[in-house]
Amino acid sequence: MNSIELVESFSEFKDLKNIDRPTMMKVLEDVFRTLIRKKYGTDESFDVIVNTEKGDLEIWHRRTIVEDGMVEDPVSQVGLTDAQKLESDYSIGEEAVEEITLASFGRRAILTARQTLASRISELEKDEIFKKYEDRIGDILTAEVYQVWKKETLLLDEEGNELLLPKNEQIPADFFKKGDTVRAVIKKVEMKNNQPMVILSRTAPSFLAKLLENEVPEIFDGIIQIKKIVREPGERAKVAVESYDDRIDPVGACVGMKGSRIHGIVRELKNENIDVINFTNNTSLLITRSLTPAKISSIEIDEANKRVSVFLKPDQVSLAIGRGGANIRLASQLTGYQIDVFRDNEEEDYDIDLEEFADEIDDWIINNLKAIGCDTAKDVLNLNAEEIARRADLEEETVKEILRILKSEFENEG
Repeated sequence: MNSIELVESFSEFKDLKNIDRPTMMKVLEDVFRTLIRKKYGTDESFDVIVNTEKGDLEIWHRRTIVEDGMVEDPVSQVGLTDAQKLESDYSIGEEAVEEITLASFGRRAILTARQTLASRISELEKDEIFKKYEDRIGDILTAEVYQVWKKETLLLDEEGNELLLPKNEQIPADFFKKGDTVRAVIKKVEMKNNQPMVILSRTAPSFLAKLLENEVPEIFDGIIQIKKIVREPGERAKVAVESYDDRIDPVGACVGMKGSRIHGIVRELKNENIDVINFTNNTSLLITRSLTPAKISSIEIDEANKRVSVFLKPDQVSLAIGRGGANIRLASQLTGYQIDVFRDNEEEDYDIDLEEFADEIDDWIINNLKAIGCDTAKDVLNLNAEEIARRADLEEETVKEILRILKSEFENEG
């Protein structure tokens, strides 16, 4: 392995590793100074000049010229005759400078140095990746899907660094294939088996917060503050916002004209419903707003137990609870209170919207009943079974089961 090959061998690190030039020069110099110390016992009389742009590496040996036969330390001194072999006009007392070739260290020493360099560069690269992403926790980035596994998806950033998007950090409706471009928030960075692990998330509240910040200039500028975000990824989210400028409506600013600002975010989150509410320190009002889109009749707050009883008209109960209970769960998380929903029975003859029975009656059956003008439970109970079966095109057994469910609800209320 000649000098040119050795220089090329070391300079390849310049192109392959994402490390800044000063750091690269320092590492190369340290590696070769180690070589020098092993061969000569010291590196004090040597200059190592590294040019990572060209891959050039020069080692110069400096020695004081003394009379022949007076050399006490061959590393720091050289006899006049030997010095004049380098430069004929050298004289006693001057400093002779001689270039040391890489090949003079021997093939084995050079290979060892190259392995040391590779190890040092690898460690530095890991540290650089860790520091880079640790400083960016909470930021959104765009990366390309490289490989999809059952429990996680591997992505690559623009520099080829590996990023992980675990399955539990993906929105349920997410479906990725190789080559897809994905946006996610940097959730955490950790070292595992001496390797930096950059974990991304699309389900974290911070992802929605950053999306809002990107879309709403008032949030980016600090005029509007996001007080709290709670999410059931892919289903529903609630965002409490507050404006520091009385002239700006925080909810209107976040939603935008005809929903222009929020629509893009909803698409990114796979049609996740986003309720933006105006934050307030008034607990009762905050709870009322958090149960959007339901309209509350009255509210009773038990501060000691952090519990709230909310009373609503029968047709508002299903809205307050939400599909699968998502709306009331998120309202509880947003406000910090356990919310109990009750029907407001001020009217003796109350009714119940059919949508409230969605957990017990299939959606298509409810749609069929609505198609014949039955929007509430009593609308259905006011018809006989035969008429329901005929007009709604339902089986007799199905109609009997529907009537049983609706009647039992009213019996329970009674």
